Amino acid sequence: MNFDISEEQELLQETLKQYVENECPPTRIRELFDSGEGWDPTFWKGLVEMGVAGLVVPEEHGGAGLELLDLALAAESLAYGGAPGPFFGHSLACLAISLGGSDAQKAKWLPGLATGEALGSVALGEAGGAWQPEQWEVSGDGSVSGSKICVPHAGRADVIVVGVAGPGLVLVERVASGVEVQPFEGVDRVRPLDTVVFEGAACEALPEGAAAAPRLRDAGLVLLAADAFGSATRLVDMCVEYAKNREQFGVTIGHFQALKHQLSSMALEIEPSRGLYWYAAHAFDHILDESERSAAIAKAHITDRAMQISRDAVEAHGGIGFTWECDVQLWFKRAMFDRAFLGQPSVHRERSAQLAGW
Repeated sequence: MNFDISEEQELLQETLKQYVENECPPTRIRELFDSGEGWDPTFWKGLVEMGVAGLVVPEEHGGAGLELLDLALAAESLAYGGAPGPFFGHSLACLAISLGGSDAQKAKWLPGLATGEALGSVALGEAGGAWQPEQWEVSGDGSVSGSKICVPHAGRADVIVVGVAGPGLVLVERVASGVEVQPFEGVDRVRPLDTVVFEGAACEALPEGAAAAPRLRDAGLVLLAADAFGSATRLVDMCVEYAKNREQFGVTIGHFQALKHQLSSMALEIEPSRGLYWYAAHAFDHILDESERSAAIAKAHITDRAMQISRDAVEAHGGIGFTWECDVQLWFKRAMFDRAFLGQPSVHRERSAQLAGW
């Protein structure tokens, strides 16, 4: 039995990596990072034309009709390149409507989301670290009232999928009366976040929102794990390249045994975890009994490992490693985002233990 990804999936990853490398190199990422906008319309348009915006949108609504594993593989490649933009929130919005929406809601929103004519986002987090569906307190009975924190690209979204008490999911158009978007200073400035305050904003409930809410959370955990894996892999490669070129005492620092040990340990920390997010993504679509726990484990372990590799990468770059001018900080902060969003690793380790009956 072959447990590897398919040739088509490998091609998807390589195509995306090459696109990011060509169209959004670190110099461009830094420009977007410094501006804090995290938005390059030309770059996003290119991703849309490649079909990335509609990877999990069903074919009957103009998408590719692929599975979560394909979406996660795309997330890894985009993270490896440090790609800016709304991929994460937009993809989850597409998935939420596909999983929980009515036929009319799917027909209204999914074709535009797949072609990039519309942009989607998700509003899940609430104050006090309330990320999980059972913790949501925002009211969504007929209209939405309350605040949501850390909403990706809310200021540019056309439709926002909002997690509400119940739990459930509702659709809110950003331009609706009673919706106020307040910029939030997040750590990863190429993936900006907003606080969204709802004051009796009109909404449409997703009919299957109660069942879709935990599934949406699990999909988000898998995408964050994949993103963290891509970031960590890029940092390891950056450290290896630096060790080959930086000279100390007349030789490149890659000759030093201590650094060799550090770099090999970094690679061993992250590479074996690839299977965790692959399996969690596969389970999401094919092994539902294991999906929730697999997603929690992947998120907890991989984002933790990515943070440790980020710290090691700073050390491996020596005196310049901690500076704003060093590109390490771009992926370091991406790893910080992935670790915190949808709950810290400790939260999901506890959840995975409970789900296992411990």
